Amino acid sequence: MTTTQTITMREQIGETLTELFEHDERLALVLADISLPLFEKIQHSYPTRSINVGIMEQTMISVATGYALEGFIPCVHTISPFLVERPYEQIKDDFCYQQLGGNFISTGASYDYSTEGMTHHGPADVALLSQLPGMQIVIPGTAGEFDQLLRAAYDNGSPTYYRTSIAENATDQQVAFGKLSVLQRGSQATLIAVGPMLQKVLPGAARLDVTLLYCTTLLPFGAQTLRETAPNGEIIIIEPYYEGGLLPMVSAAMEHLPTRIKSIGVPHQILKHYGTPEQHDEELGLTTEGIDQKIRQFLQR
Repeated sequence: MTTTQTITMREQIGETLTELFEHDERLALVLADISLPLFEKIQHSYPTRSINVGIMEQTMISVATGYALEGFIPCVHTISPFLVERPYEQIKDDFCYQQLGGNFISTGASYDYSTEGMTHHGPADVALLSQLPGMQIVIPGTAGEFDQLLRAAYDNGSPTYYRTSIAENATDQQVAFGKLSVLQRGSQATLIAVGPMLQKVLPGAARLDVTLLYCTTLLPFGAQTLRETAPNGEIIIIEPYYEGGLLPMVSAAMEHLPTRIKSIGVPHQILKHYGTPEQHDEELGLTTEGIDQKIRQFLQR
């Protein structure tokens, strides 16, 4: 593990892509008027491989498709609901149907834009994208992990979604694309902390006889590691989007094995209140204390 983060995930997007552009002429960037200062060097230095289409997210995806069809590796970036929900049909038809590779890099996860209301909330992104065959989903917990995971997978030939957030873990973990990291071993149950939720799970897990797995790649999922570390089938998922997003992957991994699974995440409801992300966490029971209480209640049943 490394020390405390010095750069945000959003800032890391710009730094990592800028460096990759300098060494890989196949990369192309398509923006929709979001985070423009992060990509000034790319837009200035590589004008034929970068374009800002303005607030036209469906067009952004289709332009990226054109780059992919011409042999480039497109990267698109905007706020989560504008990247997933608004151009969902284009992602499905243009990328997944044609089996094209590309990188969909979001900012503003779940209720990061907490005061902007429903239009800017995006807790449904994982549930939506996981329904598209061939889609890969990455949820880093730190800027450093985003950098490592993007470098590992940006040219893998598959449509890959990177979900970045304001919330971050205090330290990097040893992560690998498509793998689960084993952080703690115990016998009572297996906890799976997804991305930035790890920071809220660590204190409570340290006081329990549980195995703690850290998940930064939902698809492809590290099924073999889960089977090896959850022999009694007691599994608790802690995830930063609508609860149940990882459940299909976990259920498939544990097929034919007796299991009892609990999902802890954003409740499946409309978020009508305004406030800071921390206030949303408090109301939804997704603080460190609230998550620990939910875990203990499940274990006591």
